[in-house]
Amino acid sequence: MDSSSAKGSRDFRLFLIASVLMGLGACVNASAFNNYLKDVFQLDVAHRTFLELPRELPGFLVSLFVGILAAIGELRIAMVAGLVASAGMLALGWIPSSFVLMVSSVFVYSTGTHVYMPLANSIGMGFAAEGKEGKLLGRVNATMTAAVLGGSALFYILLKLVHPGYKVIFSVGAAFYLGSAIALMLMKPHPHAQLPRKFVVRKEYGRYYFLSILFGARKQLFITFGPWMIVAYFGKGVEVMTLLFFIISAVGIVAGPLVGKLTDKCGPRAVLGGEALLIVLVCIAYAFAPELLPAAAAFIVVSICYVLDQSSNAVSMTRAVYVKRIAVDPGDVSPTLSLGISIDHAVSMFLPMLGGLAFATGGSRGYKWVFLGGAAISAVNFLVTRGMPDGRKIDRI
Repeated sequence: MDSSSAKGSRDFRLFLIASVLMGLGACVNASAFNNYLKDVFQLDVAHRTFLELPRELPGFLVSLFVGILAAIGELRIAMVAGLVASAGMLALGWIPSSFVLMVSSVFVYSTGTHVYMPLANSIGMGFAAEGKEGKLLGRVNATMTAAVLGGSALFYILLKLVHPGYKVIFSVGAAFYLGSAIALMLMKPHPHAQLPRKFVVRKEYGRYYFLSILFGARKQLFITFGPWMIVAYFGKGVEVMTLLFFIISAVGIVAGPLVGKLTDKCGPRAVLGGEALLIVLVCIAYAFAPELLPAAAAFIVVSICYVLDQSSNAVSMTRAVYVKRIAVDPGDVSPTLSLGISIDHAVSMFLPMLGGLAFATGGSRGYKWVFLGGAAISAVNFLVTRGMPDGRKIDRI
């Protein structure tokens, strides 16, 4: 099915609705979660980084979860993921102030979101014509981010005017994930769709596995320490984080389609290499802005870095397109993407602890060593992309 006919199909519309609602749920989490931890549990940076272990563990286990559920197909697995994410987020708002219950709720919520990650790109590419996967995924991302943009604006106004508690905030987020699961349930599996294989490990996908390791190493620095700098180092609240998420969504409306078109036109090598160089520059700015600039200017630079890094997540579709184009068998795509997420989370579960140690023991400038490490990782990432085939056509490696 080409992208034009896909746009008019009932199932494609339902998939867009599911993607939008998933994005809105993530918007609630990104806007409120760090402040929730700070306000309700008074976590310091050491405890915050420890929380990354149970939060990222489901990502490490995602290939196992997808493999166990493979017999019900991608759509139904994605539906289950939405239900699990909804239950976990709802629990965050309603549990007593217990650290153990909070960690358990985070684990449940994270399981749902991580299982959905590889399936979203795989399901989306099923609607695209050959060679147009990037363009279609870009349009899906743009639709999702446009909706999230509106949701972020309303959420920001709500926080300013009403000041709802975390019980209300997380209940709204849970409703978004539940709606996404319902939309996926209403979709009809393609009659000729091939069920994903339970587990796949092939030497042909070796470079993708290596890219997953490097991505897991560098992404966690920004997921954990980027927003933590804004919340703890600069002392900003939920309203500021929501505003930044609003800006990220606005940039994403342009970034998603642009990345998709560049992936189809220039190939994954160019896009992934360009993203790696951008992150090197972002890391250097993160590391030195606070000590070289006045506080107000440093906050602006760090906020720009946060927006750029979060916007660069659009290249996840490029890695998915790369896997589809080198796939030995169509049934390999979902389990390979799932394994890639498991590999990157094997790294990201433990790296924040090392980063947290550097952050906490490095004095008032401990963050600098964290982000310089991120710059080194991104430089290696760039070198790895140089070994990928060039252009649109991808030969198996």
